Amino acid sequence: MANELIATERLRRELAESDFPRPAATRVFAVSNQKGGVGKTTTTVNIAAALAKRGANVLVIDSDPQGNASTALGVDHRSGTPSIYDVLLDDTPMAKVAQRCPDIPTLWCIPATIDLAGADIEMVSVVRREFRLHDALHELLEGPGKQLDYVFIDCPPSLGLLTLNAMVVAQEILIPIQCEYYALEGLTQLIKTVEMVRKHLNRDLDVSTIVLTMFDGRTNLAREVASEVRAHFPQQTLEQTIPRSVRVSEAPSHGQTVITHDPHSSGAVAYTAVAREIAVRGAATAA
Repeated sequence: MANELIATERLRRELAESDFPRPAATRVFAVSNQKGGVGKTTTTVNIAAALAKRGANVLVIDSDPQGNASTALGVDHRSGTPSIYDVLLDDTPMAKVAQRCPDIPTLWCIPATIDLAGADIEMVSVVRREFRLHDALHELLEGPGKQLDYVFIDCPPSLGLLTLNAMVVAQEILIPIQCEYYALEGLTQLIKTVEMVRKHLNRDLDVSTIVLTMFDGRTNLAREVASEVRAHFPQQTLEQTIPRSVRVSEAPSHGQTVITHDPHSSGAVAYTAVAREIAVRGAATAA
């Protein structure tokens, strides 16, 4: 335990002195995994918060009807609140529904309300149904959102129209994978969906980033799962893993990410390290 605390503090200090290069153009991530309980929303909001804390302009689009990302970022998402539902179904401009995160001035969120629960069905008959999010986001990026460095879309745990919309507009897919049994279950289907989207709707889509979550290095199972994922996806899997952390779990109950709730905790330090890796990888790719 003492060694872990020392290592966490050492990494925190190293990160505090590190450069987080900002991208030359807006990077748009769809954070997706149809398997539930893998830390998808937690990963979305904490990476976004970590990048924003280091000066990046970041937008989180909550595209999950549960609205958990909106809760973690401390924005209003009661029924009737202008939300991503209005953007997708009523052509409301994103700039009119985006809310600034109260803890980090360079972090914004487009919330999800319970209204989004029926959106997959309602969108079936809508013109350009797969491109609703694409058109709205590009309108934002060409206008009031042109200074955004990152956009993270928190997808629902399914491969319906909401997730498809995210994949059509994104350049990159970020997949959180839980370091437990069945970790790779469903990943094959997700990869097939990505390939189909790339072929028919978005040639630029790339599975660029895999984050190993809920990692406990003391167990053989976690190490084996991590090894298996790295063997299958050596280029995409980040070096930094996310440990199990009580602080990470309790932060949303305070309407916060762990980055602001307890910046010295192992979870906050790990997510900040993941954010740095994403920033550095993006700068290397651009170069």
